[in-house]
Amino acid sequence: MRDYILKTEGLTKHYGGVHALQDVNFALKKGEHVAIMGDNGAGKSTFVRQLTGVERPTRGSFIFDGQEARFNSPIEAREAGIETVFQNLALADDLDVSSNLFLGREKILLNLGPFSILDFKGMRQATEAALKRTAVKIPNLSNTIRNMSGGQRQCVAIARTATFASKLIIMDEPTAALGVRETHQVENIIRQLKANDEPLILISHNMRQVFDLVDRIVVFRRGRIVANLKKNETSGEEVVAYITGAKDASESVIPA
Repeated sequence: MRDYILKTEGLTKHYGGVHALQDVNFALKKGEHVAIMGDNGAGKSTFVRQLTGVERPTRGSFIFDGQEARFNSPIEAREAGIETVFQNLALADDLDVSSNLFLGREKILLNLGPFSILDFKGMRQATEAALKRTAVKIPNLSNTIRNMSGGQRQCVAIARTATFASKLIIMDEPTAALGVRETHQVENIIRQLKANDEPLILISHNMRQVFDLVDRIVVFRRGRIVANLKKNETSGEEVVAYITGAKDASESVIPA
């Protein structure tokens, strides 16, 4: 278990009579990058919501960093060391880059309760260090999020995640709405995270991106894991076959 940052056992989520997740056994090693793929409604985002405290699983358990975990909120998951880039980014449009990176985690220069003075200089310096570490290039840190391109917004969200993620980063379709150039920039950030030996779960529909960036591909179908494939031992055609159901789950050996 010391080699694993995350391991789930029998993770299940029901919404009334709908079985969104069913007996999901998933494992992620420290430093490993794993892609989760599947058609719409396959259970990918539901799985992430259970890990990050957005929802509580119906049953099952998971071990995070050697301890059994059950988060009651995204704040608890974040405090434990899980940072997530959701599709909606969760950025404040009217704030600048530093204020967004430290949103909810502001540095305090003088603690006076509701009248506390924020350490803007310290937050800016920490922001510059974070952007350098993740190779994110933002020309003007004073610019508000509202005045940035989609790619710059995504990079800010990823930089915020990488800055505070002490143990695990999860990205849910980080380039779905981006152009070619902006996608390339985000992918370079993911490569930098790999170079820093930071574990990552990447949810993506982009087959080329998945094969370029991850070590292993896990396929969800109808709320279950139907394939667990090493990138160098599979092909796009095989992955698609599992996604569509053309290839049965029994044909894939899924390690514990």
